[in-house]
Amino acid sequence: MQAVYTPAHLGHDVTVETFMGMPIPANEVAERAERIRLALEADGGFAIRAPTEHGEAPITAVHEPGLVRFLEEAWSELRAQRIDRAFLSADTYPNRAMFEGMSESAVTGLVREPVAAGGRAGYWGLDSAAPLVAGTFVAARAAVDVALTTVDLVLAGAPAAYGLCRPPGHHAARSMYGGYCFFNNAAIAAEAIVRATGERVAILDVDYHHGNGTQQIFWRRDDVRYVSIHADPDHEYPYFLGRADETGEGPGAGENLNIPLRPGTTNDEYLAAVGRALEAIATVPGSVIVVSLGFDTYGLDPIGTFALTTDAYHEIGRRTAALGRRLVILQEGGYHRPSLGENARAWLRGAEGRPFDPLPAAGFGERGAVAG
Repeated sequence: MQAVYTPAHLGHDVTVETFMGMPIPANEVAERAERIRLALEADGGFAIRAPTEHGEAPITAVHEPGLVRFLEEAWSELRAQRIDRAFLSADTYPNRAMFEGMSESAVTGLVREPVAAGGRAGYWGLDSAAPLVAGTFVAARAAVDVALTTVDLVLAGAPAAYGLCRPPGHHAARSMYGGYCFFNNAAIAAEAIVRATGERVAILDVDYHHGNGTQQIFWRRDDVRYVSIHADPDHEYPYFLGRADETGEGPGAGENLNIPLRPGTTNDEYLAAVGRALEAIATVPGSVIVVSLGFDTYGLDPIGTFALTTDAYHEIGRRTAALGRRLVILQEGGYHRPSLGENARAWLRGAEGRPFDPLPAAGFGERGAVAG
C-alpha cells in the first residue's frame, strides 16, 4: 500500500492547548504523525511518498474563501497587532444569545468579521482546542495535498491508499475551524472524487468524536453518504451534534447516519456498529469510500472512553475492505502516542488482507482479543 506523508506538518508545532479555560499540554502534536510514519517504515510493506501540490481550488470547493484567507493571514496579523502570544486562540465567540430578539436580517447585518485577531479567530472558530501558530496554515494546506494525492493514487487504480494527514480535519465545517482541525481533508477528498468521477461517494468516519464539520458540509447533499461511529455527544465533544436523529435535509435527507456509542464500548460492540455502518454504505452505489480514520477509540487514549484494542483495528480494516470498494484512508485523531504506529499498521494491514502481526519492538502489549 502506498502511504502519503509530508514533513510540512512539523510546522504546526503546538505544545499547549486550552481545556475549559485552563492551559494543558497539547494532545494533537507532531509526534503523532511521526510515530505512525516510523511504524509504517519498520513494517516494510508500505511505500511512503510525498504529496503533490493541488492548489487552492479544491479547498474553496468545500470551504468559504474567507476562512482560507483568515487562516493564511492570522499569524502575521497577530504579530502586526503586537499581540505577543505563543499561539492564537479566540477572545470572543458570537454566541447565539448575543443576538436574541433580533431579526434574522438584523443579525446578518451585525455579525461581520472583526479586525482584531482575537475577534477574527472567534468569528471563524468553534472552540479554543485549535491553537494557531506560525506554521499552521502551511501544515494545513499540506494535509489537504496529502489527502488529494491519496485520492489520485486510488483513482489511478490502487485498491487502497493511506494519507497521513496532520492536522486532522473532520471538525472543520464550511466556514469554521476547530477541534484540532483547520481544513476538512476528508470532505475535500470526497468532493474531489465526486467531481472527477460523477459517482456517489461514501465517507466512513471511525474517529472517537463525531465529525460535525463533515456532516455540515454534506447535510443537504445526495451524492455523499456520511456514516459516523462515535462517542455519544451527550457526554463528549462536539456535544451539540452527532445524535442518531440527525439524518440530513432536503436532497440529503437520509444520507447522514450517526451511530453514537456508550462510554466503555468494547471491541464486540464497536464491530457491531461497523457492520451497521458498512450495510448503510453497501445500499448506495459508488466505488470509493473515504475513511476518516481515528484511533482515539483505543482503550488507553487520554481523551476517549472506549475500550478498543489493536487487533480490533485489524478486523475493522479487513471488514471495510471486504465491502469491495476502493479506499481513500485519511488520518484523523488518536492521542495515545505509544500505540499510534501499531494501531495504524494493524488497520492498514487488515485493509490489505495481510495478517495481524505486531512489531516485536512496539513496547506495549495487547489487552484483549477480538471475538469471532
